[in-house]
Amino acid sequence: MELYTGLLTPFLLALLLLFMVIKVFGKTGNLPPGPRPLPILGNLLQLKSREIHKPILELSKKYGPVYTLYMGPKPAVVLCGFQAVKEALVDNGDKFSGRAEFPILDLTSKGYGIAFSNGERWKELRRFSLSTLRNFGMGKRSIEERIQEEIQYLLDIFEETKGSLFSPAFFIRRSISNVICSVLFGRRFEYTDPKLQTLLDLVAENLRRVDNIWVQLYNFIPSILHYFPGPHRKLTENYQAQLDYAEAIVREHEDTLDPSSPRDYIDAFLIKMQQESENPHSEFNLPNLLSSTLDIFFAGQESTSSTLGYGLLILMKYPHIKKKVQAELENVIGRIRRPCMEDRAKMPYTEAVTHEIMRFIDFLPLGAPHAVTEDTIFRGYMLPKGTVIVPVLHSVLYDPTVFKRPYMFDPEHFLDQNGLFKKHEGFMAFSAGKRACPGEGLARMELFLYLTSILQKFDIRSDIPPEDIDLSPEYSGFGKMAPTFQMRFSPIIETE
Repeated sequence: MELYTGLLTPFLLALLLLFMVIKVFGKTGNLPPGPRPLPILGNLLQLKSREIHKPILELSKKYGPVYTLYMGPKPAVVLCGFQAVKEALVDNGDKFSGRAEFPILDLTSKGYGIAFSNGERWKELRRFSLSTLRNFGMGKRSIEERIQEEIQYLLDIFEETKGSLFSPAFFIRRSISNVICSVLFGRRFEYTDPKLQTLLDLVAENLRRVDNIWVQLYNFIPSILHYFPGPHRKLTENYQAQLDYAEAIVREHEDTLDPSSPRDYIDAFLIKMQQESENPHSEFNLPNLLSSTLDIFFAGQESTSSTLGYGLLILMKYPHIKKKVQAELENVIGRIRRPCMEDRAKMPYTEAVTHEIMRFIDFLPLGAPHAVTEDTIFRGYMLPKGTVIVPVLHSVLYDPTVFKRPYMFDPEHFLDQNGLFKKHEGFMAFSAGKRACPGEGLARMELFLYLTSILQKFDIRSDIPPEDIDLSPEYSGFGKMAPTFQMRFSPIIETE
């Protein structure tokens, strides 16, 4: 006990000293008002909730749509509501296009890749990745063909259940993973492949760990916790294992690379590395390739599989909406020809339903933290360069001034008075502005093709009465997932 006390005293003194240095010498500008922070902890005690966006929204009722919150000793400016988020991320996109820098990243991506890089590195990698993912013409098959092929494997699994009650989550996650594996790695994996399972487990575990108290504290006092064991160490080990996984695949690609016929994202990146091999400042190098690959894998797998599973649960909750989608399917496509992307423009109700699913489930309520790239005047406040910005995407997707019935699942949010699909400025499920998710186009394509293909072949049902189906989400890290559920896939008899 005495040894523990002897260690604790200098530990706390060091924390207090660190806080005092930051408060005295830190450049805070003229930040918006907010709740009074505690020494060292800031406002963390006010955010003790698995649904962290809820206390943040409660604070906005008192301090307004733009206020300052201390994440430990470091201030962050919170943006709530459509108008504030749009004004920052869209109207002032360049100034708010930075990614917040956190010390924990020094233990993982180290600033490489797309998701957590800044400056020219981020611009070059994002531009390249958007172009590569947009073209989708790598090799001999388009991305649409790759998705349709993977969907058929999933439909065969559902067919084999013969209408029995089971949980589809495992198979949905493997199927969506195979789509992004096809884009990144040029191949698909069997659903029981142990290597794919290992990668998915590592990703899921790190997602759960990011909101661990030790990981959060490391962001605020890294110089001290760096010498302590804890979950932040496991986060590092897991990420390194993911890098090793990706590097092994990259090495295989290097041995079989044909610069005249890129098969996937890794091939395209390797070719770019060859082209810029004489440029000592090139961002096309192995660390950026590995981290970018993992960034795209996570963004393209976790969010889309969760959204699809949640979408099926929602449609069982609202069978009248499911029937409208199936009626539109019958009218436009029929029962035999498989759905394709050309059908989307002819199916406004289905398009509205897919967008409402993404809005309603609100996968990342807080979005990823931004940072201002220069000293910025915003709504009369001076935000110094590097100030952390937290755009609360939930507050946009559920803004009653933008969506008439935000807490209801209502496809009418995306339909005009003539029943045609309408784009919505408040739809920020993929964030907005310069830092919007580069995989948005792929995610939209997947959700449309998967939902229409499933509903074309099966009538989906739950043994729980629709009115008793609970849509309350589960939380993993800072993201939402559908609650665990079971369902039946009953084949629809072909009539053509």
